[in-house]
Amino acid sequence: MKIANLLNLLLAIAVVVLALKVAFFSPSPTTKENRTTVRQETPSTEVLENIFTRTSVRDYQDRPVEKETVEQLLRAAMAAPSAGNKQPWKFVVVQDRETLNAIADNLQSIKMAAKAPLAIVVCGDLTLTFPGDGIDYWIEDTSAATENLLLAAHSLGLGAVWCGIYPLQDRVAFLKELLQLPENIVPLNVVPIGYPAENPTPKDKWKPESIHLNTWGEEL
Repeated sequence: MKIANLLNLLLAIAVVVLALKVAFFSPSPTTKENRTTVRQETPSTEVLENIFTRTSVRDYQDRPVEKETVEQLLRAAMAAPSAGNKQPWKFVVVQDRETLNAIADNLQSIKMAAKAPLAIVVCGDLTLTFPGDGIDYWIEDTSAATENLLLAAHSLGLGAVWCGIYPLQDRVAFLKELLQLPENIVPLNVVPIGYPAENPTPKDKWKPESIHLNTWGEEL
């Protein structure tokens, strides 16, 4: 009988200890709510800092960009918004030195490709867009993907620059032939990418006069 009472006492003590551990070491709903509130009240400024400090970089170190980093860039590009979720973007990753040199030699404004370890050609697939007047939504979608790509490059310590191709048909024709692009694929731009060999100062492009409130001409 005494042994049974002793066992019951030990069991009761164990239950109390367990309850105390749960009470003191488990996060309460209130704690979780407080953490959420703190995050909402003090948002990270890292994203804004990345946007405001990004700038075009046209000179690069003689250093390759890692395969894993290239994949991160493309994942970021494909996370862009897309009209009707059509996702008409296609990407050609150019690492071949002869091809990069051909781009630099034939396109005056993309001479920096000769120094870049790689370039990503952002393209639109005309079979993955809307019919009729909506066909040009591919331009908006691929432009959004390009901006994501540029911001991701900056955040990863890389330098990049957006070099336009479309709608200049001579440039489009040159790249389509060089890269053997199918008829339905249109190159929007070339983005040379590499580790920066320069540190240009970002431009302050804030212009209140570019903003109108409700109707044209009314200031914000």
